[in-house]
Amino acid sequence: MSAQPDDASGVRPRPAVVPAVPAVRVSPVQSVDRAVTILEVLAELGEAGVTEIAARLDVHKSTAFRLVTALEGRGLVEQIGDRGKYRLGMGVVRLAGAVADQLEVTRRSRPACEELATLVGETVNVAVADGDAAINVDQVRGASSVITHNWVGERTPLHATSSGKVLLAFCPPVRRTGLPARLARLTERTLVRRKDLDAELARVEAAGYATTSEELELGLNAVAAPVRGPDGVVVAAISVSGPAYRLSEQRMAEVVPAVVAAADAASAALGWRGRP
Repeated sequence: MSAQPDDASGVRPRPAVVPAVPAVRVSPVQSVDRAVTILEVLAELGEAGVTEIAARLDVHKSTAFRLVTALEGRGLVEQIGDRGKYRLGMGVVRLAGAVADQLEVTRRSRPACEELATLVGETVNVAVADGDAAINVDQVRGASSVITHNWVGERTPLHATSSGKVLLAFCPPVRRTGLPARLARLTERTLVRRKDLDAELARVEAAGYATTSEELELGLNAVAAPVRGPDGVVVAAISVSGPAYRLSEQRMAEVVPAVVAAADAASAALGWRGRP
């Protein structure tokens, strides 16, 4: 039997067309900003439910739930039993601990850095490993330093800096994960072949210090030594850097004992009981 028309005119009415609602696209930056805001809200309130979080973000509950779930998956927030509320997770403690370690290195090594800067008259930096780079966390300028560049917070290539070479030579995990597949050439003196760098790192490990001669910047030389934590693991590097005309290769050889002594003093301040 054929279908009957739906009205007296014999014409089947067409279904109403509902206009599509365009999807709201959220940029990655906006998502990151909202995720950080959730962490700040939980830090402020101690605990909060999805409804309260959504209200603070001015977003739909489903959006807030997705963000909270993503943070929970990384251990940055955790759910409190079956109460439906969330609080900061232990992942935040882990991240805070890493920052605290860096701040502790800075605080403990500062007297040794100031003494070293006074002794050699050049810029002294403390650097730690940060993925595929060394990041400077403290700086002291010596009396001879006329350069106003502030290296604190700056990430520099591991293979082209004295501090980076120290971190690579004495920290196997940094060497395994901290080098890109291709080493960038920054000057004509930069070590870009992996076999050349490996040979250099073997010399650094044997000597207990590293040097760079215009490998990061033309006209800039540096020497660095390792800073160890209480368990003897290298956690940072102390370096002296200056213009090549003043911090020549001969002058670098002369300041090596002072740099190593400063690094040892900083290590002792962190609790290392190794070389006096």
